[in-house]
Amino acid sequence: MAAADLGSAEWERSKISTQDINLLKKLGISKKPKALCFPSEESYPTPPMGYRVSFVDHLIRGLSAPIHPFLRGLLFIYGLQLHHLTPNSILHISIFITLCEAFLGVQPNWALWKRIFFCRRNGSPNVAYNIGGVVISVRPTVDYFDVCFLTPFKGGARNEKLAEANERANILAQKLEQSEEARKKAESDAIEARAEADKAKTDAAGVEDLRKRLHDAETSLSEHIAAQSAREEAVLKRIRTQNRRFVNRTAQEFELEDPDNDPLLDAVSFLEFHGTEAREGIDQAKAGLSRLFPYFFPKKEEPATFLNLAKCFNPPEDLGLKMRQENMKVAVENTVALVADSQQTIDWAKVGDTEQIEQQKWRSLIKAAKPNMKKILSYLGIKPSSTPSSSKPEV
Repeated sequence: MAAADLGSAEWERSKISTQDINLLKKLGISKKPKALCFPSEESYPTPPMGYRVSFVDHLIRGLSAPIHPFLRGLLFIYGLQLHHLTPNSILHISIFITLCEAFLGVQPNWALWKRIFFCRRNGSPNVAYNIGGVVISVRPTVDYFDVCFLTPFKGGARNEKLAEANERANILAQKLEQSEEARKKAESDAIEARAEADKAKTDAAGVEDLRKRLHDAETSLSEHIAAQSAREEAVLKRIRTQNRRFVNRTAQEFELEDPDNDPLLDAVSFLEFHGTEAREGIDQAKAGLSRLFPYFFPKKEEPATFLNLAKCFNPPEDLGLKMRQENMKVAVENTVALVADSQQTIDWAKVGDTEQIEQQKWRSLIKAAKPNMKKILSYLGIKPSSTPSSSKPEV
């Protein structure tokens, strides 16, 4: 039953008197400061923050502040405020709390409360009272205290019923205690089962995560192996290309005595052989070019690297022809010097007239001068080779 189901009748101004206030002080209800806040002249109650509307009859029948947790729970479950309850309803609640705590030795129990009491509206069929609109009554099928007029039970029959009621209450309290223990055990078992289920979920998630990581590792390893194979194949292709170039340039092809039966390693071995041959060839070529360099480039400094040295011997012009022409110039100059030294009278204008020179005559003169060639070279300090020259005379 929610509070919104109750009627919204108008309130009346509070009729609390000085006598009522003194009665509350006498009962010790308003001893604490600010425990109660009495209304003034307003017609509709407007309690301050933290206060709730209650009545003097409620306080006389056992209501005190702060209210008992069981009463707070009843108000929450039924959706009520204190002003919705009648004074006898407050009395029923107070007696039930006292019965459970003082006589049964247990906390007020909701199951026992539902077994004894029920809640009904108070008012006409169409309108529920806003004040006292809810009544808490004892179920007709239950034997309970008669508290309508706050008088004790009289007579042997009622004493017997009270004893039976007490015995049933004791049995019920025992069952409630057993059910409470069973509930606690069930809650403990449920907590353990939930913990085991959570652990199983965690383990399953861990296994699934491990399986996923293993799959990712296998995929990554396969990709790495494929990439490595492709890289090795590319390296092998490049090495084989270099080996073919060495064979084409050097016309020297090797055979392995103890092959590794590994294409990549065997190709590297061939490359080492060709590299050794290339190094030896470079050393020999550098030594030969270093010996020839002063003759071809007498006024230059020899380069430090073999590549620059080799470039010097590969200019656009023919170095051999150039050197032969230089040697011919030196020979002519020396011949002129020898003739001048012989103190003969020579018409140099006629000698320099090349148009009058006949090649056949010039060759015959060179042939006639050969017997004296050794004497002339010896005079110049040159020791000729024993092998006759095969070069043609330059004109």
